[in-house]
Amino acid sequence: MNPVAHLTPGRWAEANRALIRKGLAEFAHERLLAPEHLGDGRYRVVADDGVTEYRFTADRYALDHWQVHAASITRHRGGEELGLDALQFVTELRRSLGLSDEILPVYLEEISSTLAGTAYKATKPAVSAEELAGAGFQEIETGMTEGHPCFVANNGRLGFGVDEYRAYAPEAARPIRLIWLAARRDRATFTAGADLEYDSFVRAELGDKAVNGFAATLAGRGLDPADYLLMPAHPWQWWNKLSVTFAAEVAQERLVYLGEGDDAYLAQQSIRTFFNTSDPSKHYVKTALSVLNMGFMRGLSAAYMEATPAINDWLAGLIEADAVLKAARFSIIRERAAVGYRHLEYEAATDRYSPYRKMLAALWRESPVASLEKGERLATMASLLHVDHEGRSLAAALIRRSGLAPKEWLARYLDAYLLPVLHSFYAYDLVYMPHGENVILVLDEAGAVVRAVFKDIAEEICVMDPDAVLPPAVERIRADVPEHMKLLSIFTDVFDCFFRFLAATLAAEGVLDEDGFWSTVASCVHGYQASVPELAEKFARYDMFADTFALSALNRLQLRNNRQMVDLADPSGALQLVGDLENPLSRFA
Repeated sequence: MNPVAHLTPGRWAEANRALIRKGLAEFAHERLLAPEHLGDGRYRVVADDGVTEYRFTADRYALDHWQVHAASITRHRGGEELGLDALQFVTELRRSLGLSDEILPVYLEEISSTLAGTAYKATKPAVSAEELAGAGFQEIETGMTEGHPCFVANNGRLGFGVDEYRAYAPEAARPIRLIWLAARRDRATFTAGADLEYDSFVRAELGDKAVNGFAATLAGRGLDPADYLLMPAHPWQWWNKLSVTFAAEVAQERLVYLGEGDDAYLAQQSIRTFFNTSDPSKHYVKTALSVLNMGFMRGLSAAYMEATPAINDWLAGLIEADAVLKAARFSIIRERAAVGYRHLEYEAATDRYSPYRKMLAALWRESPVASLEKGERLATMASLLHVDHEGRSLAAALIRRSGLAPKEWLARYLDAYLLPVLHSFYAYDLVYMPHGENVILVLDEAGAVVRAVFKDIAEEICVMDPDAVLPPAVERIRADVPEHMKLLSIFTDVFDCFFRFLAATLAAEGVLDEDGFWSTVASCVHGYQASVPELAEKFARYDMFADTFALSALNRLQLRNNRQMVDLADPSGALQLVGDLENPLSRFA
């Protein structure tokens, strides 16, 4: 098999056109580019040289959203029309985009990798939105083609070779078997939820046969299995990092290679999280992966892992005790157990945010499959923005399939997804990172949303109340966020980074106009606020119907520093705020 068979002139041209379309749209949205209106929906962007220009047609939507028509894009210089080339697009606009000499080549590499991924996805059998709307959880998960809706370079995965891409990328949908290591207990830590302990948990996940086999391997080397903890690792991480970078640990038998496990897994959209296809009711496994993707090295901190189960148990208890969240049938899939390995020599040489401290750790997250009731099925929320090869969206296909009026379908989705986000914020100063890949929707057989399940809890949530009483193990999720920026957790993460695209997609497809979309969102907010009048003071202080809110620009973060977009010690301080956006809810106040 030719490993680069997907890289053909035709597919490459289409991938470049698609990426330039997204670049024009998102860089204009973030005010890095200022397209000049030529009339009749036509625009042009002039490159840094003052001579090269890009011309295109676009529709404009709420939240300064640009729906650029890919087929309309042309590139010109001195009266000559030129071909479209995404790498040249970036270099021609590097000053406008603020790309430094240091960042530019790495960003170009991320763009190249994203293009290659798009070309690979084009080789897969075309599945219509209608077909996908009736598909199973993992068929939908591996059928996604776009990645993060805001980021232009959203499939960098720097570190993967082409053979590794074909083996480990979620869209490749190849079964993966995890590598298992034994880690000495004096350097490794296992923590678990309140009702779990190590031996029974590991046996439930691996099976007695595998656990006993690993113990026999250790004993055969003259080692006592009681001195070790079992740890899963991503195959890429073992072959490319741990077997070399942690060679001293292996040589001195502080880490022992045990081989592959028996269960088959599928990589999820987040790339380092795996769904167990041998037994879907078993836990997901999330692993460290020292690959650069979308502004971060995708490692896992051994230190962070220690508190992970306690944070999840705390949040699950809060949800269970809250009448509003219970009525919405809102839930999380808990990260139930975690294991991390500390390389003491690298720790002595680095600060706590260093990638060298994030090379060997893993966590086990509950599977949502076990919670399904008769007639329910699952879909990643990211799928609502998926558009098929004919330009039809999965969201529209689900609406048609459900038999509901579009506004009714949307209202049910908002009650399942937006209402819990609102209540967590107003009742507890608690915020999530509720983007499409972090939310799993539970659908009924027809395709209507029944409830929402949030994931990626311990690394993503924070409590913004300085006076909140938190258990000591949970204290690290407290964040000091300025008052005027608190509501951006909803305006940016939900409105600008998800609803902006969903509203435009449904409007462009003629399913639901923008007025219908945003009035339905407003109705959800009004309905929620009326149900909890005791929070009226908070609603006034943090006004969902304010005229404007700050534009927090995500691509600007990556363009500034694509190795670590955000200082994890001060996440709000790292934001790039660029003027204001008109709040589409303000006219429904």
